[in-house]
Amino acid sequence: MNDRALVSEPAEIAVAFTRVLRGAGLNVPMSCTNTFTEALCAVGMADRASVYWSGRATLARHPEDIDVYDRAFAVFFDARTGSDADEPEPQSITIAIDAEEESGDDAAADGANNEPTIELRFSSAEVLRNKDFAQYDHDELEQAHALMSSLRLVGSPRSSLRLGPSKRTTALPDVRRTMRATIRSGGEPIERHFRRRTERLRRLVLVLDVSGSMEPYARALLRFVHAAVAGRQKVEAFALGTRLTRITRELNSRDPDRALAAASERVADWSGGTRLGEGLRQFNDEWGVRGLARNSIVVVLSDGWDRGDPDLLAEQMQRLHRVTHRLIWVNPLKVTPGYAPLARGMAAALPHLDAFVEGHSVAAMEELTRVISA
Repeated sequence: MNDRALVSEPAEIAVAFTRVLRGAGLNVPMSCTNTFTEALCAVGMADRASVYWSGRATLARHPEDIDVYDRAFAVFFDARTGSDADEPEPQSITIAIDAEEESGDDAAADGANNEPTIELRFSSAEVLRNKDFAQYDHDELEQAHALMSSLRLVGSPRSSLRLGPSKRTTALPDVRRTMRATIRSGGEPIERHFRRRTERLRRLVLVLDVSGSMEPYARALLRFVHAAVAGRQKVEAFALGTRLTRITRELNSRDPDRALAAASERVADWSGGTRLGEGLRQFNDEWGVRGLARNSIVVVLSDGWDRGDPDLLAEQMQRLHRVTHRLIWVNPLKVTPGYAPLARGMAAALPHLDAFVEGHSVAAMEELTRVISA
């Protein structure tokens, strides 16, 4: 690659190239973009082969992605840096990114143009994944619900009291199965059996802030909560505003319209005030500390705006953190450029969190599933 590649920072190049790959249809998580940036910083931008293999190792996650990656790489980097030393003259290449089919006029114009054109098309689903929930209309909410229904919310397993078969000879001896095998072999203890503790899924508890400040996001996040409750065992859901309301039973229905209507009817303080400290104290006293949150993954979905006492919120978050396996806070405002947790509630809760993530889009919800599964 020539000196023009050194003008841009590796981070800017990595982000721009990732956008091209997403436009071409590849699912590239933000973590892969960060890894690609680190790889570019390590190998530099001078050698084309090093840049190519850095991107292929970090961005092309499946064998079927390689062909799309190769074509996008050739368009983006070769056209950007002019690294084709064998060509006497640089070839003009046009990148056309379009979500719809070409019209007749566009096709005729392309036919009259002799320049090679590589088209990187993106689907409406890809656009919807990265669109802010606050900008959704009703139809987009329905589409987003379908996308979020495919998410698998599986946390790290925990040890169960039940015992199951094990092939390890260092495990507990299974006397009953060993004796049965001995009887089948005529009294000779030829085959020995062992058992160990089995594993089971951790309970997932979702607490959704439904106050007025969360109105642009609460409807979409409620669909995410419904997808979690309807698609997995051992999920508990609560709505939190001026009071705490358990909505697990209402969201158990597989019919999303019926479930969301029942939950909305159940929550009496929708789009009202916020008392996070009081609500979490009620949760800890009635459900959480008694057992619902013990060794569980608790996720609070809120922007952190609280009208109550921040000291009370800090105290209840500390109580909750003591008994949970992981305590995660999802804030839709975190994506805002220059965001800082200056809200009283957010500032009080932050020291007691295991993870603090974004919650403004379907892509952010996908990232949340990876944080839960970590």
